[in-house]
Amino acid sequence: MRLRHKPYAMDRINEYSHIVIGNPEERAGNWKEVFGNEQPIHIEVGTGRGRFMYDMAKANPHINYIGIEKFTSVVVDALDKLIEEEVPNLKLINKDAEDLTVFFAKGEIDRVYLNFSDPWPKNRHTKRRLTYKTFLRNYEEVLVEGGEIHFKTDNQGLFEYSLMSMAEYGMLLTYLSLDLHNSDYEGNIMTEYEEKFSSKGHRIYRVEAKYRTEPMQ
Repeated sequence: MRLRHKPYAMDRINEYSHIVIGNPEERAGNWKEVFGNEQPIHIEVGTGRGRFMYDMAKANPHINYIGIEKFTSVVVDALDKLIEEEVPNLKLINKDAEDLTVFFAKGEIDRVYLNFSDPWPKNRHTKRRLTYKTFLRNYEEVLVEGGEIHFKTDNQGLFEYSLMSMAEYGMLLTYLSLDLHNSDYEGNIMTEYEEKFSSKGHRIYRVEAKYRTEPMQ
């Protein structure tokens, strides 16, 4: 994806610091205070222009959402949507999510969403995939005991790799679809990429994986 430079982006982000949370490292352990309630918190790593998080937050006001996106020129698009209609249970972070343990305390998050992540197809880039074991370990650190990852992609290679990586890590696969849009799954909320790829006939893969609370026998 080629990103267009937006010179106004940082000024806009700084102006709306109650939506795009600055210095998230200082909020670790206190995110429920940021939202002002005790509701569960779900995060999306690589939230892009924010459509998925926006629609999820609107549909589920009893859950708090945080979208994490490292590209400023992209996160400002998500912010613009929230300026038009602020959704109180949705916040944004404009940072690289390589190590979530910097932003969140142990057990502070209830669910992680990974939607249409960069597949990094070359073998030498395996460690950059968001389902590589290092990332899985970081998710486990910030998730509640028995927390979940919900993962969607149109890339078969990345999906197969992710299933293997999650299984090797000892996670329990609780839902799996090899063709989401032709399955009986209800309540799917699409991302911008999902709508684009599915309109071209791409198959959408989805898995829900849960961290085990007890070691495998």
